[in-house]
Amino acid sequence: MVILDKLIEQIRQKKSFLCVGLDPDVQKMPVHLFESDDAVFAFNKAIIDATHPFAVAYKPNLAFYEVLGVSGWNSLKKTIDYLNKNHPDIFTIADAKRGDIGNTARMYAHTFFETFGFDAVTVAPYMGRDSVEPFLQFDNKHTILLGLTSNSGADDFQKPNLYKKVMRESQQWQHAERLMYVVGATQAEALTEIRKILPKAFLLIPGIGTQGGSLQEVCRFGLNSDIGLLINASRSILYASNRLDFAEKAAEEASKLQAEMGVFLS
Repeated sequence: MVILDKLIEQIRQKKSFLCVGLDPDVQKMPVHLFESDDAVFAFNKAIIDATHPFAVAYKPNLAFYEVLGVSGWNSLKKTIDYLNKNHPDIFTIADAKRGDIGNTARMYAHTFFETFGFDAVTVAPYMGRDSVEPFLQFDNKHTILLGLTSNSGADDFQKPNLYKKVMRESQQWQHAERLMYVVGATQAEALTEIRKILPKAFLLIPGIGTQGGSLQEVCRFGLNSDIGLLINASRSILYASNRLDFAEKAAEEASKLQAEMGVFLS
């Protein structure tokens, strides 16, 4: 089945467009998990088991794995293997923010799409077409371009018009139908213009909750006929508790967000 169709079906079935960011910070994880052989995987597995009824996507940010060296990469591989085996309909995103040209880009694409088995990967488009198109050659995989981000430095280069140029020009590239875009939740006022440029594309929206973005504002300006949004939440779910009940509390937070999203799918 086409992965995008599976994603849309999950959204309709679960009445949710929640993406849970799997960002395991060992300084914040419950201490009892470190009694296991792989605390990071144990943490991720518990979060997945608790939140999958409410989530349609999971997004590991690679920084939290790379910092741990080889053990972190092993934990990441076990996490994606667990998701693909137990929840094959759930969309998986490698938040890697890669961006290089030629053979290097091809190797990155092989790494995340084939070696690890992710459905999508985030890519920085600053180096242009030939840094992105190697990712777009993979059938039934998606590339998520950084568009308009939530951080304060977004004003340095992205605004007022560079992000629009990226979005417009990238739509002319080969296999542009495999593109998605990152738009920060704190940039909700720009979504009306973005939807004129990208009426059909899915947008990955970080920044709800902890970073101050408004779900209502994002949905007001960003929804399309296929919903077209993946709302990412990480810290508010992962660290709702750092005690034995961490997974239960994570499920409660995910359930709250799913209920808020359900209003827009009724």
